[in-house]
Amino acid sequence: MLDRLAAAWERHDAEAYGELFSEDATYITYVGTFYRGRRDIVDSRRTLFAGFLKGTRPADEILDVRFYGPGTAVVNGRGDTYRGKRPAKPTKIQTHTLVRDPDGPWRIAAFQNTKRRPLMEAVSHRFSPGLVPSSER
Repeated sequence: MLDRLAAAWERHDAEAYGELFSEDATYITYVGTFYRGRRDIVDSRRTLFAGFLKGTRPADEILDVRFYGPGTAVVNGRGDTYRGKRPAKPTKIQTHTLVRDPDGPWRIAAFQNTKRRPLMEAVSHRFSPGLVPSSER
């Protein structure tokens, strides 16, 4: 599913990208823009692929996948966009909430993208070690 999303991005195909979202999906960008519905997602992607994201590719790294029944999954990962060389460590944390109709494909029902602030993380972890996630200890 997420490979198909990346492939649509690499082709800059806003329609194919949007088709992977549910009709009522929500999409929150790292700058805080909130989109509701597949059409809104497609329209914004079309604009981004022709402008800010022209010539970019996505970089994704899955950190965790959890299933909450046969038709719901939450995927947490890191992501980024790039031109040229792929970044060694993506700079955003992302959550995809996936849903599946009983006889249909998986689709993204909600997406959240948050820009990491490594310096702020390092400072807070230095002064409050209890904030360091157990996976990083």
